[in-house]
Amino acid sequence: MFSGSIVALITPMTADGDIDFSSLRQLVDYHVAGGTAAIAAMGTTGESPTLTTTEHLEVVRAVVEHADGRIPVIGGCGSNNTRQAIRLSRAMEEMGVTAGLSVTPYYNKPSQAALKAHYTAITEASGLPQILYNVPGRTGCDLLPETVAVLSELVPVIGIKEASGRLERVSQLKACCGDDFLLFSGDDHLALDFVRLGGHGVVSVTANVAAAEMATLFRTALAEDWPAAESIQRRLLPLHQRLFCDTNPIPVKWACAELGLIESPMPRLPLIPLDASGQEQVREALVKAELIGRG
Repeated sequence: MFSGSIVALITPMTADGDIDFSSLRQLVDYHVAGGTAAIAAMGTTGESPTLTTTEHLEVVRAVVEHADGRIPVIGGCGSNNTRQAIRLSRAMEEMGVTAGLSVTPYYNKPSQAALKAHYTAITEASGLPQILYNVPGRTGCDLLPETVAVLSELVPVIGIKEASGRLERVSQLKACCGDDFLLFSGDDHLALDFVRLGGHGVVSVTANVAAAEMATLFRTALAEDWPAAESIQRRLLPLHQRLFCDTNPIPVKWACAELGLIESPMPRLPLIPLDASGQEQVREALVKAELIGRG
């Protein structure tokens, strides 16, 4: 369905904390021009936990409408409330997203049996193709490969964004889910190795500020041009790291504003803007990535 660099899109906001739809549309154009493979709107990088359901759906709808078929759109439809995840999946199916990105229920700490029941209920209620999203560092539960293998047999489940930080998961998932099951890294700094082991790409924070560079990196990687891919990865590695010098998406929103991609770097409370120390770190990484000049 898609492969390469998929952006985990930020949600730009005004200084007052309202959604900045003008900047949002500019970001869509930026990713179309940069060769991004798909846009994942309203994932956790999009601050989905802080938006109302109405706002959540308005953002995804705005991205779909402005993309206008120029780039696939993946809609964040996960929740720690199964009924809410079903509502979001049904709404996004109607608005025409290509697939849903469904994070494991956070805070609840469901068992593996409960995770199977959660995702089965979603797929029985909606035909939207689903990409599972495993990020145990943020959710408190780990979607294990043997559970993914069972879920991969559900027709709407087409892949997983794996952000456990464990590269051995690539081989484990390929062994139990088959080669057609889509495997995306959720960790920019590990994503090249993830693809080298058989993954299909990355759902990237870095792509928010380096769309063309990340697109080229993963085109070359999927073509197995490893020297070219490694050269780009070395240049971007400080950025992969410094964009997490504070809680995501605080640093990447500041970087987007610094590059003029959005008007304001503001996240929504309970997150606050990047401090001076973080700004210095991210600015230096942008210089090393050759996205801005020194001085």
